[in-house]
Amino acid sequence: MFVTTVYARNCRITGIERRSTVARCRVIHLVPYRSFSAFTGKSPPCTLFGLIRRMNRYESVVNEKILSVVLSGPLALAAGVTTAQELQPRAYWPAPAGTNVLAFTYQHTSGDVIVDQSLPVTAVDSSLNYLQLSYQRFLNIGGRTGSITVAQTWADGDTQGIFQDEPFVRDTTGPLDTVVRGSINLTGAPAMAAADFQNLRAKPRPILGASLTVSAPTGSYDNDRVINLGTNRWAIKPGIGGIYPFTDRWLLEGEIDVWFFQDNDEFLGQTREQDPIGQFQVHLVRRFKPGFWASLDANWYVGGRTTVDGVGNQDLQRNSRLGATLVYPLGGGNALRLSTSTGTVTETGGEYNQMSLTWFRLF
Repeated sequence: MFVTTVYARNCRITGIERRSTVARCRVIHLVPYRSFSAFTGKSPPCTLFGLIRRMNRYESVVNEKILSVVLSGPLALAAGVTTAQELQPRAYWPAPAGTNVLAFTYQHTSGDVIVDQSLPVTAVDSSLNYLQLSYQRFLNIGGRTGSITVAQTWADGDTQGIFQDEPFVRDTTGPLDTVVRGSINLTGAPAMAAADFQNLRAKPRPILGASLTVSAPTGSYDNDRVINLGTNRWAIKPGIGGIYPFTDRWLLEGEIDVWFFQDNDEFLGQTREQDPIGQFQVHLVRRFKPGFWASLDANWYVGGRTTVDGVGNQDLQRNSRLGATLVYPLGGGNALRLSTSTGTVTETGGEYNQMSLTWFRLF
């Protein structure tokens, strides 16, 4: 077997000086691969195979950039469907500044699930399909890694339940509220180029970050109906989270955040208020190779008691969910993510199953 050896400047092989680029190489010749190895005790350092290996390393960096972004799919779907019940692994893992990611998600949810889990509806049985389009860009914010995500979700499905002792059936089709999320890494992840990111990937270090999520009342809403896709109110969620690497392959991630809600002044002709909802989520991440990883996900949240025209409801949410996520690189700047979750503790609503499939594209 023969290999093509390209000699370039500032790298000495048997006394011959090499130039810095392949296009301007001074000497190109064929040498037996095994003979070179036997003579020097090393593989040829500047061969066609070496170039291929460098290209493969570059591609691995690209794949990791895609899959280590703030995964906006779960962000918007969870925020639009059940507000406090999101599970977001790798929410604070950085990427090089200038990285852009487009994501398209399909999600199916069935069980006791409605967009606003605090609505006074019982015996809920829903079958809902969601499509979401999201865009994310990583930024250099004062020398720190930051990102901005915009996501829009559409839903189609049916819900049946009991409201004020009367059974009902509601078919819903249309847009949910638009969700925007901004984040910044406070420590452990300064703004970086691809080479710096590769070093972080090889030797991950503790990271602390902060985020702010805003849900805008752009979804479909009918003030004469109790079940809607939109919530007809603004909501914001500040959060703080971090990553602690046990090894280069095992990482523990966590986040604490709180949702705050504006009053809905058009709730069946009344004013509806809701207390904040606090949430804690944790993820155990296993990295198999660049861009290929899996996680076990869990959360717990409490709060959200509502008041309608000054009358309080007994609808405090104190629930938790358990899920799993798998991400696999397809090459060429593409990747797939499969995630699933189910309710484990459901004191008020939230007893539903969820599965989603997301396609990512880096550009």
